[in-house]
Amino acid sequence: MVSARIAVLAKVPAPGRVKTRLCPPCTPGQAARVAAAALADTIAAVSGARAGGRVLITDGPCAAPPGWASARQRGGPLSDRLANAFADAGPALLIGMDTPQLTAGHLDDALRLLRDADAVLGPAEDGGWWALGLRDPGHAEALRGIPTSTATTGARTRTALLRRGLRVAELPRLRDVDTAPDAYAVAALCPPGREFPRVVAAEVPR
Repeated sequence: MVSARIAVLAKVPAPGRVKTRLCPPCTPGQAARVAAAALADTIAAVSGARAGGRVLITDGPCAAPPGWASARQRGGPLSDRLANAFADAGPALLIGMDTPQLTAGHLDDALRLLRDADAVLGPAEDGGWWALGLRDPGHAEALRGIPTSTATTGARTRTALLRRGLRVAELPRLRDVDTAPDAYAVAALCPPGREFPRVVAAEVPR
């Protein structure tokens, strides 16, 4: 069976538009460089995974890596943009750019689980989720109206999927990067050779 695609939903790393919760202690420029490093490491992990395809879905003009498809985010609220991302990507594992500690192994495991389950959900430590995989992208309609960036987003998402009768497999819980303490903690979890730890050490004041 061909694996589902992996879709990365990302903001273009522009000062003042990304990682604003890092400011302070960061300047907008420093926060943008941290975001760019997180995106680069996420793309590297996805590029190494055994996916059926890869698509970068951004909120503005941004060149996709070689071999990747690209798309623009559609809709206003994040919940709508998430649902629309599945409509554009098809059966997919959707992730963001806030977990640069991800490895190809994490992603391969998620894709393998998605072959048997209807959905996979990766909870985040802050109550959200870092990954959602759907074999039928139509079920992403369940995301519309779910408040995002709250301590109950992940639980509400899981409940919405279960109400549709889906079999939901759970992925490991990961910490995503919102604040400076998150950046320090996640940098320590990154595999050797990643860009994110180097940029955090240089750009996030302690």
